[in-house]
Amino acid sequence: MAKTHIDKSYEAELGALREQLLEMGGLVEAAIAGSVRAVVERDAVLADLVIRKDKTVNRMEVDIDGACRRILALRQPAASDLRFITTALKIVTDLERMGDLAVNIARRAVDLAQAPALQPLHDLGRLAALSEAALAKALDAFVTADPVKAEEVLEADDHLDALYLKIFNHLLTTMMEDPRTIRRATSLMFSAKHLERFGDHATNLAEMVIFMVRGTDVRHSKNKA
Repeated sequence: MAKTHIDKSYEAELGALREQLLEMGGLVEAAIAGSVRAVVERDAVLADLVIRKDKTVNRMEVDIDGACRRILALRQPAASDLRFITTALKIVTDLERMGDLAVNIARRAVDLAQAPALQPLHDLGRLAALSEAALAKALDAFVTADPVKAEEVLEADDHLDALYLKIFNHLLTTMMEDPRTIRRATSLMFSAKHLERFGDHATNLAEMVIFMVRGTDVRHSKNKA
């Protein structure tokens, strides 16, 4: 939060926590971008790199979680600082899960690279771009305590869901027309689903920001039916 503390060391701890969260978010963004590029470009080497780098994301989750708990124990934050710390604890969990989704896509990329190319995958790249943009805006909203930006993430989720449905239906039609494509199309379907879930996690982050700033719980307010 943009708040100045008399205790400069405490302020430095909060600032370091923000930087760690942004760094972890950047790693997750890079992971999802790399995993999708590995699928589109049929690059098993890049996919393997994404998988191996997930250890760094996992380590950062542990480090940030520990930093939050130390601040809670030693500083006993109140009011806005307490909401910031508790929100950070939740966000770091979502980020780690987003990293896992990138790994899942990378593993699909390894499998797809060993089979004949199925079709152009422009929509998968577009879906990835929407997911990455949602994460970037949600993290920005968190660091700047901007609920308006967070609301923009919630609104954009409809476009992400619609594109996922388009990809799903196209792949389903492909499998029905040619059963030989079922394994490859299924891998692409799972990749698209992971991207859709990635967007859902970004939405979770945005909802947490709104609660952190306004104290309003907007979870489950959107009709997903």
